[in-house]
Amino acid sequence: YLIPPLTTTHPLSSLKAAKMPANTPTKQRKIAIVGSRSVGKSSLAVRYVDGHFVESYYPTIENTFSKEIRYKGQDYSTEIVDTAGQDEYSILNSKHFIGIHGYMLVYSVSSLPSFEMVQVIRDKILNHLVSCASVSEGYTIAFCENWRRQVTPEEGKALCEKFKCAWTEASARYDENVAKAFELLIGQIEKTQNPGEEVGGSKCVLM
Repeated sequence: YLIPPLTTTHPLSSLKAAKMPANTPTKQRKIAIVGSRSVGKSSLAVRYVDGHFVESYYPTIENTFSKEIRYKGQDYSTEIVDTAGQDEYSILNSKHFIGIHGYMLVYSVSSLPSFEMVQVIRDKILNHLVSCASVSEGYTIAFCENWRRQVTPEEGKALCEKFKCAWTEASARYDENVAKAFELLIGQIEKTQNPGEEVGGSKCVLM
């Protein structure tokens, strides 16, 4: 798919490093990228982890990436699960819920159906989590910017206000807001974690 430079942005939380005690232990975090097929989930992951843009599209069965993230002076050893595309009939595997600290919901602004699908996917995730765990109210959603826009920034912002989540548009081709999207998710996850809470606690975040 083709992606132009972004013309719209949304303020993100400050990424300035905060002073941390010496020898602060690295935190383990696991996040999952979900969304319809061919919206750019893999492109976002590859751009963030490997630093390049994938020109060709190959349907993803599932892939896992590892990335060391430093956010506000804290180091995070992050496992990123790039899931296969979801639709209204697909079932999220149980492994997509075990140990996950946060979810990044991705859609293409050139595809209205993919925008509508993130709402379906969100409901599926919440239906599963509410039955077994407490869920944070702090959601964030990242959007992949494509060239034939069918979803306006106003529609994206309205959805996020409805879900009480943060919002950004990102371009994997031009590396616009990709790192910020992942760092924002890490920040949202940290807001849900109690001080001293062990990894794998009951709280998680949708992004």
